[in-house]
Amino acid sequence: MGPRGQQGHVPHRRERRRHALQDLSDLREGSVSPRTGSQPFKALILAGSRGGEVDPAAAYAGVSHKGLIMLQGQTLLARVLGAVEAAGAETIGVSANDEAIRAALAGSKAVILPTAAGPSQSVADGASTLGFPLIVTTVDHALLKPEWITRFLADTPASADVAVLLAPEDRVRAAAPQTKRTYLKFRDGRYSGCNLFLLRNETALNVIAVWRKVEALRKQPWKIAAMLGPGFLIRYALGLLTLDQAVARLGRLAGVEAAAVRAHDGLAAVDVDKPSDLDLVRELVGEA
Repeated sequence: MGPRGQQGHVPHRRERRRHALQDLSDLREGSVSPRTGSQPFKALILAGSRGGEVDPAAAYAGVSHKGLIMLQGQTLLARVLGAVEAAGAETIGVSANDEAIRAALAGSKAVILPTAAGPSQSVADGASTLGFPLIVTTVDHALLKPEWITRFLADTPASADVAVLLAPEDRVRAAAPQTKRTYLKFRDGRYSGCNLFLLRNETALNVIAVWRKVEALRKQPWKIAAMLGPGFLIRYALGLLTLDQAVARLGRLAGVEAAAVRAHDGLAAVDVDKPSDLDLVRELVGEA
């Protein structure tokens, strides 16, 4: 692999698996416990993959799955698990259908869950198994920090059934000016998703049906607006809607109280969707 691929030579598959298992040594039986003083919660890490498709970031890095990409001597899977554990998760579930990911989790306390047809249904299934409150994130959240999770929990209004973390554009550009993210535009600014969600209670599952539609239209915000009705569409097109108003409207459509929480660190919006994202996170951690 060249200089834009995985650092150094691509290791043998057996060697990669050995490293992945070593990365998870801190999550062996008995090691996952909540931190004193933190809000109790469960966590679900989405690590599913589309059957028959090679993820471009994984292929670029010379591994079979994004979760096995190495960064600072750890797989992304181990980094995300470590951050969630350090934030105080009582129970951690990983939704995965890839055999290499499932093998890397063998012997850890993380609960291995089957994947569903899409992320939204995987979350619904995971919530039924793990319980509430449930923090949801993804295995490609390469820079995830424990304090992002604890601050997210602390900043979420007590009345909210569902919350989503978003980063204001100015904070994203201040933290990583070279990144190219997808932004949603509102009256009070543009925001990028951070792959962090909170389902506080069982009522939160009402949002899954709406989420299925939103995830299908993630890159087409005007279609999301149209789904909410012509009045909403006009207000969105004219830039009259604030982020909070839009999220609250989504919540009412699903029969839940929903809240948008602003990320304090713009890096929370950076994940590894494509090869250029991997180059970016390597640069940000000093491995470029």
